[in-house]
Amino acid sequence: MLYGILLILLGILAVPSLVLSRKPEAKALLDKITPYQGWIGIVFCIWGLWGIISALLHIGWLSIVPVTWLLWLATAGVTAALGFILGYGLIQQYALSKNKEASEKGQRLLEKLRPQQGRLGIAAIVIGILSIIAAIVWRMPVA
Repeated sequence: MLYGILLILLGILAVPSLVLSRKPEAKALLDKITPYQGWIGIVFCIWGLWGIISALLHIGWLSIVPVTWLLWLATAGVTAALGFILGYGLIQQYALSKNKEASEKGQRLLEKLRPQQGRLGIAAIVIGILSIIAAIVWRMPVA
C-alpha cells in the first residue's frame, strides 16, 4: 500500500500542470518540493530498478498470481522511468559525467522518455491507485 501511495505522489510530481489545473492552491506545496525533485527522482529510480530486478527474480509468481506480478512489474517500471526523468540532472552530474559514452546513452534515453512524462505520470497515479486497491482487497502487499 505504501508503494501505491508513493507512486501516486511521484505521478503528481511528474505532472504538476494536471494537479495545478484542478487545485491551484497546491502550487505552494509543489514549489517547496521542486528543489528536491532531483534527489526524489534518484531515490525512485533506484527503487524502481530494484523492483524490476525483484520482479524478474520472482518470475515464478507469474504462473501463481499473474495480476499481482504484472502490477508489481508495471509499478516498478513506471517508478524507474519517472525517477530517471526527474533525477536526470543529478544522475548526469554525479554518475554519467565521467564517461562520455554513458553520458550520451543517458541523454538518448532521456530524449525517449521525456515526451512520455505526462503519460507516465498519469500511469503512475492509476497504477498507484490499483496497487492500493489490490493491497486492500487481496490483503497482500504489491511491490
